[in-house]
Amino acid sequence: MRIAISAIGKLKDAEERAIVDRYVKRLNSAGKPLGLGPVDIREYPESRAINVTERKQDEAARLLKDIGAGDTVVVLEPTGKSLSSESFAAFVRETRDGGAKACVFLIGGPDGHGKAVLDAATLKLSLGALTLPHGLARVVLAEQLYRAATILCGHPYHRA
Repeated sequence: MRIAISAIGKLKDAEERAIVDRYVKRLNSAGKPLGLGPVDIREYPESRAINVTERKQDEAARLLKDIGAGDTVVVLEPTGKSLSSESFAAFVRETRDGGAKACVFLIGGPDGHGKAVLDAATLKLSLGALTLPHGLARVVLAEQLYRAATILCGHPYHRA
């Protein structure tokens, strides 16, 4: 199952990008025998629409354009469900075993997600109650995807 992270906004911080790249590389390696990957990262510019509603609609349309039939959509959303690392790994396994072609993680812009994205979500996922900058949210997501692969293969990276 392919994994995609589609985000509004580009990672401008070289250090954040390096961390994301490191975990994606690890995930691509660890996930291959599990049928996970490769990971595809897509970045879209923030909308320049005049008001919040139009910006959210514009960004939602861009995030959703690459979603295919048979893809599972996970929307990062502050009010979403909080999962433990073990529960997140179980979700990834169940998604893969359920026949999804891809699991696509959507990270919205500063105004949040548009209604179309929220309606398309298989899972609305919260990375915690703290507000995270988008770059850091991407780092946390990449690490948790790698951690999920290590949990699924019984690797000692996760020692809970």
